[in-house]
Amino acid sequence: MEPDDRHELGPREQGILALERRGFPGPGAKERAIREELGLAPVRYYQLLNALLDDERALSHDPVTVNRLRRLRETHRTQH
Repeated sequence: MEPDDRHELGPREQGILALERRGFPGPGAKERAIREELGLAPVRYYQLLNALLDDERALSHDPVTVNRLRRLRETHRTQH
């Protein structure tokens, strides 16, 4: 790991957060974007996203999106 890598998100992580900032028009649109834009299977995408929500670098990079997703995750956990 390069010294700067500890402080900055990589392109894939930044892409995940950018995708989460967008709205999607209907069912399947987000999954299609995940495959086409990031080259990831949706299951892997959500695994990476979940880990990213616990990464302080992600919080520094995009606090609004990360905090919104953390709240959604916590709501989901308390309801199930």
